[in-house]
Amino acid sequence: MSLDAIDRRIIAATQGGLPLAPAPYAEVARWLGLDEAEVIARLSAMQASGVIRRIALAPNHYALGVTANGMSVWDIDDDRAEALGERVGALDFVSHCYLRPRALPDWPYNLFAMIHGHDRAAVEAKRQEIAALLGDACRASDVLYSTRILKKTGLRLREG
Repeated sequence: MSLDAIDRRIIAATQGGLPLAPAPYAEVARWLGLDEAEVIARLSAMQASGVIRRIALAPNHYALGVTANGMSVWDIDDDRAEALGERVGALDFVSHCYLRPRALPDWPYNLFAMIHGHDRAAVEAKRQEIAALLGDACRASDVLYSTRILKKTGLRLREG
């Protein structure tokens, strides 16, 4: 799908979330000088094409007590990394999962998976589940725990 200027304006207006209003799409339409039906149709088309993954709540996991956050890192056989990464990414406790290039010799890890838990013991238990799934394809692993949030937002596009 090719985005036009109106699609980009809609994304810019909603990327921080929909307004807390009885008719949020009508409010966005009012901001942009558009018709509510056009905003809904364009958002639906962008979602159908994959430009927008989903329209959903984004709870603050820290406020919910989920304060142990660990980026697990894995050294996986390159020929199996993509297939195993898809399996790790499908786990309900993994919020995001990436393949990244290694930075040898100091950083052998090529698979990254963010795990959240109420405490580090919960994260470690989930990390052991991933280790069992990866089996002998995994040569090494570690986990990097968050200690402080410096910034947390989704991708933001500039208007224009």
